[in-house]
Amino acid sequence: MKYLIFLPVLFSLVACGQKPPGAPPPALENLRGQWVVVNYWAQWCKPCIEEIPQLNALDRDYAEVTVLGVNYDGATGEELERQRRQLGVTFASIEEDPAEQLGKSRPVVLPTTFIVRPDGTLDAELVGPQTLDSLVQATRQKPE
Repeated sequence: MKYLIFLPVLFSLVACGQKPPGAPPPALENLRGQWVVVNYWAQWCKPCIEEIPQLNALDRDYAEVTVLGVNYDGATGEELERQRRQLGVTFASIEEDPAEQLGKSRPVVLPTTFIVRPDGTLDAELVGPQTLDSLVQATRQKPE
């Protein structure tokens, strides 16, 4: 019986583009059909910290874009969540580095952002801090 109540709530959250609380981040291959922004960040990287609100806004305000973060230092589990809370990261984080899957090497400069087209191919590699405007332009979104 409890599943009958839970499933409609889960489906309504998914239909609205919202992730249910505690849901794992989506796998890159499951995001076909939308732009994906993969951002590498670290808690010690000042430009990364300054960029986080821009990435949060992109993820929150543009339904056609999903932002995924990769902790450069490889933090996982509770340590990753602690860093995310400390820095105010609201976009999803993935624990596996997708660089190889995208045909790239792991970035050596932070922040670095990969822009992935809706067909799953790498469109651009942006090095250095980005603004909401530069991210919107890179994903070819129209301002709302």
